[in-house]
Amino acid sequence: MAAPLSPLPPQFKSLQHHLRTAQEHDKRDPVVAYYCRLYSMQTGMKIDSKSPECRKFLSKLMDQLETQKKQLGDCDSITQEIVGSAHVENYALKMFLYADNEDRSGRFHKNMIKSFYTASLLLDTLTVFGELTEENIQHRKYARWKATYIHNCLKNGVTPESGPVGFEGEEDYNEDDEGTSYASNEAPDRSSSTYQPGNMPTSNFSGIQIPPGAHAPANTPAELPPSAGVASSTVVHPSPQNIPSVDPSLYNAQPQGGTRLTPEDFARAQKYCKYAGSALQYEDVNTAVENLQKALKLLTAGRE
Repeated sequence: MAAPLSPLPPQFKSLQHHLRTAQEHDKRDPVVAYYCRLYSMQTGMKIDSKSPECRKFLSKLMDQLETQKKQLGDCDSITQEIVGSAHVENYALKMFLYADNEDRSGRFHKNMIKSFYTASLLLDTLTVFGELTEENIQHRKYARWKATYIHNCLKNGVTPESGPVGFEGEEDYNEDDEGTSYASNEAPDRSSSTYQPGNMPTSNFSGIQIPPGAHAPANTPAELPPSAGVASSTVVHPSPQNIPSVDPSLYNAQPQGGTRLTPEDFARAQKYCKYAGSALQYEDVNTAVENLQKALKLLTAGRE
């Protein structure tokens, strides 16, 4: 477990929940803990790297990162960015999926609120690898809004509504008395909803897998029940599409002699499969087929 840091400078208040998430995952999932701290380090450097208290804090945080990196040794999720990105993303989406299924089943409790909010923090963390995809930006906005909305409903004795009813995007956040950051304003007015079907994630996350060495978030089931799925109100009947042609040689593709796949190749193939699953959520057959072809070619030929 990482050594405790010095008191958090006021300038870094926005990072307190990312650092708390890192501490919570030191034993549960050290890779997730490492990238939460790395995100905090990079973001803190942008906020203030000159004042004495901030420099002192960042110096100790850097020491924590170096110690943790040595402890993790040659872990692929640390030495290879694409593997680390897949690890954190899959973990975040697994947590999001748990909370989303609880929400759509009408089970509102502090655990699912924290799962929604923590998922949004971990999606923040993905920015250490580059810009977020539009899909993950939407996941993050929705998770934060949902945590805020349900928290305020329960606080005010109001029964929350399941699903994305009333979703209008991110809100402002303040720290509540439980030490978890949610918006301080009241639950949104659902009569003026700007939600449009197809713009928001649903609980039907095809292709989400927990990477080797990762664990389901605390207090969430390792496997969600088969009945957990998209609420009936979100079901969209597909419209006819022109299915793109598939290279016939891929139907009977087999690994070519001498082809050796690296962990990076496997991680990239996994990402292509995930992208294909996400495309099918939005009935985008062309994108789904394109990504599946890329994954199959990579796995059989060792190249794209």
